[in-house]
Amino acid sequence: MRNATFNTAARLAAALALGLAPLAAQAAVPVYGYEIKRSYPHDPQAFTQGLLFQNGILYESTGLNGRSSVRKVALETGKVLLKTDIPQQFFGEGITAVGNVIIGLTWTSQTGFIFDSETLQLKQTFSYPGEGWALATDGERLYMSDGTATIRVLDPKTMQQTRRIRVTADGEPVTQINELEWVEGQIYANIWQTDKIARIDPFSGRVLGWIDLSGLAAKAGIEAGSDNVLNGIAYDSAKRRLFVTGKLWPKLFEIELKRK
Repeated sequence: MRNATFNTAARLAAALALGLAPLAAQAAVPVYGYEIKRSYPHDPQAFTQGLLFQNGILYESTGLNGRSSVRKVALETGKVLLKTDIPQQFFGEGITAVGNVIIGLTWTSQTGFIFDSETLQLKQTFSYPGEGWALATDGERLYMSDGTATIRVLDPKTMQQTRRIRVTADGEPVTQINELEWVEGQIYANIWQTDKIARIDPFSGRVLGWIDLSGLAAKAGIEAGSDNVLNGIAYDSAKRRLFVTGKLWPKLFEIELKRK
């Protein structure tokens, strides 16, 4: 999500509370660790908001006013192959791909963008109520987070909401839902300001598992702070590879999950 400068104390307290105690409090939910399979270079100036992998190319969206962009990136080298800057009045958020377009959100402007996936040229804009944090797709529907415990389900043709998913773990709401990715029938979601990814059932909203990525920031060579937090999940469905990174991280990781 966004820069810590913009956060209210209440939101930060909620995020930290969630990060400190979910594993103990939610013992009934399976917990997964990780093994690093490979690491790749990543632009340390990229304030990563959205990440996806399609047709051998990594697509990434970045945030902050005046620094927001949508870009194509070479996975192996981290080189930015193509970039479209978002006007400085907008704080860029998450992206997803539908057909031949990339759909992106902005934080508080209630404005979304649709880009050509080949050229990254802006094709049109759309509007939505409330905040925009992240997007994912199952190929038919869009899933949109807004920082609450609710994920909105949208029709990608009209961008209108068709239903809402209330996310819970052991019956308790899970808030601060951030970057999203569709992985083998589940929604993977970064929980902002924590080292946790939730594996969410897209029908019931139940958290089916927690992925604990503790220590990954250190392996990226950074000291985690309020801004350079874990954020960014991409899945290569063809080769079943899972990629994760963080805001301003110099590395992107391919990981394999391990049940604890």
